Amino acid sequence: MKTSHQLATRIREVILNGTWIANTNFKAQLENTNWEMVTQKVSNLNTIAVLAQHVHYYINGINQVFAGGTLDIKDKYSFDFPPITSQAQWETFLHQFWKDAETFAHHVEQLTEEQLNTDFTNPNYGSYYRNIDGMIEHSYYHLGQIVLIKKLSTSHE
Repeated sequence: MKTSHQLATRIREVILNGTWIANTNFKAQLENTNWEMVTQKVSNLNTIAVLAQHVHYYINGINQVFAGGTLDIKDKYSFDFPPITSQAQWETFLHQFWKDAETFAHHVEQLTEEQLNTDFTNPNYGSYYRNIDGMIEHSYYHLGQIVLIKKLSTSHE
């Protein structure tokens, strides 16, 4: 299997449908949740909604590059989102998150080995491969946080 296909499979696993690494994924953790629970503050931790939006922010930023645009995402803005205040807003966000994650995986699948080894927008950022792999690792990191926050929030009920 081509490296690009392996990476795309891993993206889908962590966001949409996998259970191999963490025995869960974002979609399994976030579907059928209500907006009040995902916006509930637990101690000084980020909310589940903010963590999901954070991962989506980076996926969207990389998708923009794949579409021929510039890399405009900035770490300092990666946790700044308007509050979710209704179930409809939350479900709209989730729908967009799943759609954009699939778009991201599709773009990755199209990359050749040569493209994977070229610089991602700027030599300082390393290769496309490094950035895609980093996005997968970053997603698993925050998926773990979401799982723990969900457990903490249900233990306080």
